[in-house]
Order: sequence, then C-alpha cells, then structure tokens
Amino acid sequence: MNSPNSTLPLNAMFVQPQFFYISGLYNLPNAKYYYIFLCFVYVVTIIGNSFILFIIYMERSLHTPKYVVVCNLAIVDVCSSTAIIPKIIDTFLFDSQFIRYEACLANMCFVLFFSAMQSLILVVLAYDRFVAICFPLRYHNIITNTSMIVILAVMWAIAALVAITATLLFTRLSFCRSIVINSYYCDYGPAINLACNDISPSFIMGIFGTTIFFVAPVAVIALSYVCIIFALLKIATQEGRLKAMQTCTSHLILVAIFYLPICATYISTLSSTIHPNARIINTSLACVIPPMLNPIIYSLKTEEIMSAIKKLYRKGNKLNSHAIE
Repeated sequence: MNSPNSTLPLNAMFVQPQFFYISGLYNLPNAKYYYIFLCFVYVVTIIGNSFILFIIYMERSLHTPKYVVVCNLAIVDVCSSTAIIPKIIDTFLFDSQFIRYEACLANMCFVLFFSAMQSLILVVLAYDRFVAICFPLRYHNIITNTSMIVILAVMWAIAALVAITATLLFTRLSFCRSIVINSYYCDYGPAINLACNDISPSFIMGIFGTTIFFVAPVAVIALSYVCIIFALLKIATQEGRLKAMQTCTSHLILVAIFYLPICATYISTLSSTIHPNARIINTSLACVIPPMLNPIIYSLKTEEIMSAIKKLYRKGNKLNSHAIE
C-alpha cells in the first residue's frame, strides 16, 4: 500500500462512482485458462471441505475442541473461496468487469472478513497444539468445547468489526479520477489508492488490519512453536518427541501454505516493483489454494480423520452387505 494521498481542496466535489472496473490480468495470452483453473480449484475446495465437515459430524469421536476449530476452518474456507472465485469467473470469463459500487463494497468486506478469519483460526490451532504439548496433563481442563467456542466467537467478532470498519471508512472516499482497480476483485489496497481525498484513515486501518491479521498471528504462531520445541526437548525418548511432533505436522503445513505466499508477495512489493500480473497471480493463488489444500492435508496427515474415514467406510460396507442379503 502506498503512502496517503494529499487532500482535495475544500470546495472539491465528493464523488462516489456508480461502478468500478476490475482490470484483472493485463495483456496476458490465454488468461482465460487461468480462470478456468480457478473453477476447478473452487469445485475441489467445496467437495473437500464438505467432506471434512461430514466426517466430523458423523464421527462422535471427533466431537472434540480441536475439531470444533477444524470445522470452523472448513466453513471459513468454503466462504472465503465463495467470496472470491465465483465473482472472478463472472467478471473475467463472462466479460463483466464493471461492478456496482455497492457490490464492490460487499465483495471487499467479505474477502477481508474471511481472509482475517483464516489467519485467526490458524492461531487458535497453534494454541491447541501449544497446550497439548506444553501442558499435557492440564489439556482437557484448559481446552474444552465451551472454551473453544468462546475463543472462536471472539475471533469472529474481531474479524467482523475490522472488516466492517474498513468498509465504512472506504465509503468516505471520493473518486474523481480513475475507477479502474488493478486487481482481480475489489481489492482494498489498490481501491483506496484511487481516491483523491484524504485516505489516511483507510490507510491506517489497512496497516492495522495487516498487523493484527498477518504480522501478529505469524509472531504468535512462531512463539508457540518455540515453546513447543523447548517442551519436546524435555521428553526423554526420541520416539516420544517424534510422536508429539507428528501431531503438529498438519498445522505446520497449513501455516506454511497460507502465510508463505502472502509473505513472498509483501517482500517482493517492498524490495522491488512487482509486475501487476505477477501480483494478481500471487495474491489470488494465496487466497484460493490454501482452502483447497486444507481438507486434503487434514485427511492425509491426521490420524484421527483417517481412522474416522476407515470406520465410516467399514460401516458403509456392512450396511451394503446387509441390504444385499
């Protein structure tokens, strides 16, 4: 995000455009194939996360605090992808790049909200692993379904408050020059930089949101794993250490695929001028790939989920055999 623009003269007219124009990928051959690829990503995301929700709902052994959080992550992944991908497909595959001002505000608010929730839920999962490994004897007293629901409710409220505040601040901006948003959706940063009045409040809110939903979560997760490593070193046997660490692998992979692409984009933006097409591809993939991979990672890397899948599969086979008899 660039530094705030200068303010308009006092007699300047406040302009709220009817439409914005979403530029998307510029002058890129066969760009439509990329948008078709995003259709595939969306379908896999919906199927994968619905499957995880079904498995957790059906298997009573998974009705635990950790899987309350995993359920929330699956719901947020579905909502996040739905806020982005269908609109991208409508905008670029069906040549509908003009978006009404009100629809742009709604799109911006939902993307900000669900992106923030993805990050916060990863922090809650880190907290779960921190307590499980550092305070194993007190885990069931500290981490309960009720405590997790309260924590998640607070997270939802914080994300909603920031997203709505950012959107309301956006409504005070005047657009007297360009209405072309150089992104693939109503992207908050590129959009506020089009304004020709004072963008300082929106700019500060952008910095605040980045800090509490990106910088702070990364720092908290990193600190939790430093504590986890120290706790693992106290375990006497290598087998015990390995077994404890294996319970963290799913979460570590989720953290890597969510934060690393965003981090790479920020660093490249700060260190050099990143091409608009590269920025759009990087940020769009960072938004849509983690929700697709999360259920796959939890299915393959989490022993409880794999056991639940096998158990339900055996039950299904028994029911089928009884029906045939």
